[in-house]
Amino acid sequence: MASSAHALAAATPASRDKYVDLLRVASLGTVVLGHWLMAAVSVRGDGRAEVGNLLAVEPRLQLLTWALQVMPVFFFVGGFSHALSYRSLRRKAGENGGEALYSVFLRARLQRLLRPTVVFIGVWGALALALQLAGREGGLLDVSLRLVAQPLWFIGIYLAMVAFTPPLLRLHERYGWGAFGGLVAAAGLVDVLRFGFGVPYVEFLNFAFVWLAVHQLGFLRADGKLGRPYLLAGAGLAGAVALVAYGPYPLSMVGMPGEKISNMAPPTFALLCHGLWLVGGVELLRGAAQRWLRRPRVWRAVVAANGVSMTAFLWHLTAMLGVYGALLALGVRLPEPATGAWWAQVPVRVVVAGVVTALLVTVFRRFEQPSAAVVREPGAPSAGARPAAALGVTLCLFGVLGLSMVGFGGLLEGRTAVLIVVRVTAPVAVAMTLAGWLLVERAGRGRPAAVAA
Repeated sequence: MASSAHALAAATPASRDKYVDLLRVASLGTVVLGHWLMAAVSVRGDGRAEVGNLLAVEPRLQLLTWALQVMPVFFFVGGFSHALSYRSLRRKAGENGGEALYSVFLRARLQRLLRPTVVFIGVWGALALALQLAGREGGLLDVSLRLVAQPLWFIGIYLAMVAFTPPLLRLHERYGWGAFGGLVAAAGLVDVLRFGFGVPYVEFLNFAFVWLAVHQLGFLRADGKLGRPYLLAGAGLAGAVALVAYGPYPLSMVGMPGEKISNMAPPTFALLCHGLWLVGGVELLRGAAQRWLRRPRVWRAVVAANGVSMTAFLWHLTAMLGVYGALLALGVRLPEPATGAWWAQVPVRVVVAGVVTALLVTVFRRFEQPSAAVVREPGAPSAGARPAAALGVTLCLFGVLGLSMVGFGGLLEGRTAVLIVVRVTAPVAVAMTLAGWLLVERAGRGRPAAVAA
């Protein structure tokens, strides 16, 4: 991996925006570290282990989520990358490749996302089934079977962003800031209907409006039209502070157990303001970061991390829960969360979880390596490719979102979870994901005429 990273770093064109690559790695790394820190495993009086949330135990720490909830930065980077990728494919496809362009774009952008995700789902699904057939259940194991699937919500949202890139990019190219403003206005209207008039189910629309608005900022960045980042950061921060101080919005920018209103699920206008200030903030750091990235060692490290970032993200909770399981198996006493003894153990747990994650990455990283994306030859049949690709990405989206909610537990009992208004089981969610992935792969293949960057 080091040799490959060295070669890729050496071959980096001068025109590449290295800061975007750094933001991608840094945002996922921050999420991983935040998950490791927030997990508060304790042992009850009856000897059963339970996993709590540090932010619920120590509410004053919820303010840290205003810096550590960095998923908006990742989605902003996604918008930037998707715009460049789609335009590159559009140029290479030309007039004759227009019909196949959407399906090829989906396959090209989703390979590095879906292949490691499908492997993760397959491994955990088989393990969960084997454990249930063997009668192994209870305690930390049951919690783990539910928790390890939760980060898949991010995969589902990202799938939607890729799927909506072509039409939203066309809107951006026509209206610029107006397209972004429309999404912001729609997100605000949703919250007015939700909190002001009690309209049921309307809040789920903000899964699209909030995250796609942040994604749209990436289009503006790709065109150099983001403007003055301090204005974006200031407006976003002022808006978030005002909404939390005077509105119905909680302080935490991540979901909290038992709360009636969450800024995350579904997303709120306060979270959108939070995303604006984060995007403006990271843009203010661009100059200093670009100078740092000129150092060969730094850039090689960023390239190497980018090559395994999705694999590490998928498996980091597995590693963390494995560390806690090992501690319990060895009889190590787990101190009460947020106590001095608990904080003293944090560095050791984080380091060991990092080592276990690295081992898992070594095993599974090859599934993150993309293959060449191709555009169909002029005149090659493309009938049905676009609707098949759209159906495939839709199935994947609902499959991984459903699995993130129901988890891997209770496979044989048909355990269910409510996805918006529909009940789903883990086997159904897995089947939808696999069927969708196969559709995207099949629809996006073609005879090689041009290779996507």
